[in-house]
Amino acid sequence: MQLYRFIVSGKVQGVFYRKSVSQNAMKAGYRGTVKNLSDGTVEVYAELLDDEISGFLELLREGSPTSVVHDISYVTAGNERLEYDGFIVL
Repeated sequence: MQLYRFIVSGKVQGVFYRKSVSQNAMKAGYRGTVKNLSDGTVEVYAELLDDEISGFLELLREGSPTSVVHDISYVTAGNERLEYDGFIVL
């Protein structure tokens, strides 16, 4: 299990993107956080196994009905564990 940091760009603020990602991630059993950044992007941290990355990327691409995702970049953020369950909107 690794912690990953994702940056999502596009029309992802003010369109219920964070709420949709949080709800869908919790339904799928992921743990993490999602928050808006001042540059108009959304930052997502998620604990994932290597074979879960493609499914999680699809969840991020789907977003909300009114969002439009242009790009998703991600990096490994370490082996640390999140201290809570669920997927929290910050």
